[in-house]
Amino acid sequence: MAKNIQSLERAAAMLRLLAGGERRLGLSDIASSLDLAKGTAHGILRTLQAEGFVEQDAASGRYQLGAELLRLGNSYLDVHELRARALVWTDDLARSSGESVHLGVLHQHGVLVVHHVFRPDDSRQVLEVGAMQPLHSTALGKVLAAYDPVAHTEALEVERKAFTPKTVTDPEGFELLLDHTRARGWAADVEETWEGVAAVAAPIHDRRRMPVGAVAITGAVERVCNGGELRSELVAAVRDCARAVSRDLGAGRF
Repeated sequence: MAKNIQSLERAAAMLRLLAGGERRLGLSDIASSLDLAKGTAHGILRTLQAEGFVEQDAASGRYQLGAELLRLGNSYLDVHELRARALVWTDDLARSSGESVHLGVLHQHGVLVVHHVFRPDDSRQVLEVGAMQPLHSTALGKVLAAYDPVAHTEALEVERKAFTPKTVTDPEGFELLLDHTRARGWAADVEETWEGVAAVAAPIHDRRRMPVGAVAITGAVERVCNGGELRSELVAAVRDCARAVSRDLGAGRF
């Protein structure tokens, strides 16, 4: 039988300790509770802190669970609840728009497609659930980067590859795109990721009014756009869908 990795066991025990009892614990408390030398405990805490799993209060020096761990802890439930709540609304959106609909969430510096409704015609299509999309060029990605601080940071940290001549890669231009997205409440991708393909996406919020995903209509430019601009009725439809899913998640009116 393979042996467990001791450092991981100690890190897990540390996280469990911080998750229960007092909200914040000092280094001595943590070390004594886990029967560790202070130097060992401090090394593990420093690593967890660097990954965002633990935070240290600047005034007291005490430790508590970090925001990244809390976000990961909620992600499983969020994704499954999001997909369940979105099923009916995304089906309706695909039927009314005549185009494919994708539901995406932030995952590993990109957008993970967690639900895909086929375009309602007889054309040959490939299921894209589980596919990854870039944050900086897709409509789903730009919506997440505009509303989710973690996605925003990740989009700026990764290499922004130019997929087509229309892809915006420079930091200043990308920030302007995100400002525009927040101002109007939706994001566009007109041949920025794939030539001949356009998409429009809107954010989905949960009961905490936190962005948990995005929904997008995707299709051929000649169908989704009119005169080079996204068709206004499709923009309205995807925003209505996002609001409906958000309400089902307890976000109230937006």
